[in-house]
Amino acid sequence: MKIRNKLTLLYSLLSAGVLLVFALFFYLSFANDQKDEFYNQIKQHAITKVYFLFDLNIKPEVLQTIYANNTRRVINEEVAIYDKSYRLIYHDAENKDIVKETPKLLDSIVRNNEIRYKYNDYNVTAFTLKHDNETYIITAAAIDRYSQEKLHTILEYLAIAFSLSLLLIVVAGRFSAEQALKPVSNMIDNVEEITANNLDARISVGNGKDELAELAITFNEMLNRLEKSFNAQKEFISNIAHEVRTPLSTIIAELELSSNKQRTVEQYKQTVQLTLKDAQTLAKLTTSLLDLAKASYDPTQISFKTIRIDEVLLDAKHQLEKQTPSYHIAIDFTEIPDGEDEITISGNSYLLQVAFTNIMENACKFSEDQSCEVKISHQNNRAIIDFIDHGIGISNEDLNKIFIPFFRGQNRSRSSGHGIGMALSQRIINLHHGEISVSSILGRGTKFEVRLPHV
Repeated sequence: MKIRNKLTLLYSLLSAGVLLVFALFFYLSFANDQKDEFYNQIKQHAITKVYFLFDLNIKPEVLQTIYANNTRRVINEEVAIYDKSYRLIYHDAENKDIVKETPKLLDSIVRNNEIRYKYNDYNVTAFTLKHDNETYIITAAAIDRYSQEKLHTILEYLAIAFSLSLLLIVVAGRFSAEQALKPVSNMIDNVEEITANNLDARISVGNGKDELAELAITFNEMLNRLEKSFNAQKEFISNIAHEVRTPLSTIIAELELSSNKQRTVEQYKQTVQLTLKDAQTLAKLTTSLLDLAKASYDPTQISFKTIRIDEVLLDAKHQLEKQTPSYHIAIDFTEIPDGEDEITISGNSYLLQVAFTNIMENACKFSEDQSCEVKISHQNNRAIIDFIDHGIGISNEDLNKIFIPFFRGQNRSRSSGHGIGMALSQRIINLHHGEISVSSILGRGTKFEVRLPHV
């Protein structure tokens, strides 16, 4: 069953239930009021007959005639009057005797002063009455046909009103369900239009306040993550196709040349050395591309833990100096805050080490003395790491493009590379909710500044 049908059914059942309870309450209250009113009326009629008998001295035969010809609301009212000795003083129709007053019944009346009950179609009230210092026991019974007909009419009206109301409730429930689920229908239409070719499309969030808006916002956030991962995969594949082709072509060409004719051992060694260099370049490129792809993923897919910035920097320094012994990295710890928490962040140690290594390597490559100075400080709840070199600097034109993947500036002739390192470092820093900026002066050097929020 569709949700709109479920909502319509639930709304109709609840509304019909409330309406039915209201109708029953009204009917039963009205019936109870009518019954009390009728009991009081026949009681008053009975008391009136007592006054007719004892105060106006009307003969019992006259009262019996009135009883026989009664056509008013109180139908077939029968009144019987007994004295305290249970002796019958008056009876409207002794031959009929609807109530059948037994000594036991009369005892109950005296004990309770008044009792009311239903006997077949008759409403019976029996009570004691003091008149002229005498106590009388009076019973009165009658059929309230007028109230019964009125209640029957009211019941018919209520049934008709309930049926019509139920029909309106179903129509209103269907309309309300359609309106309530209209945003869902629109959402479904939007989702059906989203494909791999237009992952940038998003679902309308409506007023942005209700639960459906929250669902749309959550779905859009999921699309953001999917689009980011999808673009990262496409970019990764494109990068591989673009960058891996060159070293592979070089390796193939060198091996084909070597296999075309006989060469000397020295020439073969030279070919092997060139091939090995290209293979190492290819391996380094592959590692960089894998790191770049990993840094483009959703942060929820990467494990984060509490780490110290100084420890990650030391690991990056040792790794780079081991990889290239001619590089010299000096880390200045003099401005490290006293509090350990101020240089402690939540992050991925491996990725940050990759980012720091790339920045240090970039500084060393473009410095005459192949050195890099690193300073650690703290400001406004952020750990600050400065990477400073005294190299050739970067032009203003290149400075704006330095974080673009595969971009290589005017100084690319001074060092080999693929233009991945800085783009990879920026993505890793952004992944850690940090910031990276660069400033440079041609001929004097460059400074990269990394800001990371501490825990």
